[in-house]
Amino acid sequence: MRGTSHPVTRKSGKALALLPLAAAGAWIAWSHLGLNRAGPVPPALPGRRSTLRTRAGRVNLYAADAQGGRPLLLIHSVNAAANAYEVKPLYEHYRDHRPVYALELPGFGHSERADRIYTPRLMTDAILDAAAEIAGRHGGVALDAIALSLPCAYLARAALERPDLFSTLGLISPTGFDARLSGHGLADTNRGKPLARGLAAFPLWGRPLFDALVSRPSMRFFLEKTWGSRDIDEGLLAYDQLSARQPGAEHAPFSFLSGYLFPNDTTRVYEALRLPVFMVHGARGDFVDYRYVGEVAGRPNWTILRLPTGAFPHFENRAAVTNAYDAFLAAHPQPGQPTASIR
Repeated sequence: MRGTSHPVTRKSGKALALLPLAAAGAWIAWSHLGLNRAGPVPPALPGRRSTLRTRAGRVNLYAADAQGGRPLLLIHSVNAAANAYEVKPLYEHYRDHRPVYALELPGFGHSERADRIYTPRLMTDAILDAAAEIAGRHGGVALDAIALSLPCAYLARAALERPDLFSTLGLISPTGFDARLSGHGLADTNRGKPLARGLAAFPLWGRPLFDALVSRPSMRFFLEKTWGSRDIDEGLLAYDQLSARQPGAEHAPFSFLSGYLFPNDTTRVYEALRLPVFMVHGARGDFVDYRYVGEVAGRPNWTILRLPTGAFPHFENRAAVTNAYDAFLAAHPQPGQPTASIR
């Protein structure tokens, strides 16, 4: 008879409709109760570790400072599982030639992972306090500093506020020259959306949502987008998995996902720089939009290099990055601040 469905068919349809809810509920329960959180994470880098108390809270600083010369500060990117492993090729290359340090920003790696809103102001303060500490350890000498991706904007702001702390700046795949995230907005403001963060960080599903985001398949997917290739660094993926399983690992990424860590005035900050700036970016993957780099290209204090790599060129072709960076430093010597000769 038309218009009549079998009772078993109706029940089966209802059961199928409930499957997504059941799967979501099971994942939430597994995340809260059963998912194995990683034990203590080993150091991402060799050398000494110290905990600095800064205006942004406690941050972790790696140091390999047995050599003389002008100190170099390295700063990782910001993403769901960021940590100092991201600067490992540069850290390992320079530690035999000059003092080298690697900062883990608030909310990442071994730094404090408090449940709070993370902003560019917080990150800039951490960089400023770490730079002041490093300069103090070396008799007040200004340092060279290199940042990756979004923290390039924080480093640039730090250099504008305390140019005495920095000798040169290095920007690897800097955020802010693209159509979406460039800007001349109000100084020291961000793109944060309270509703988006509130939804993402809601206690019931916040950590399960983050656990899904940092699952191994998801992390591999995003690293392949960063590399523009399936040939990613497997050591970075493995370490990211450990780092993302730590208690509180979700808090800073929630601020990242909801826009709080993106400044409104990135273009204005870059244009205001007067220190020597070395910039390198790749030509492959999802991070290749540098349509507004012409705003600074050609300025005498800017050196810009494009390589046939993804957004982490120092992993794919460390020699090309370090050779170009060393040539840049040689072209911008600072009186009374020798940097080691690297062979």
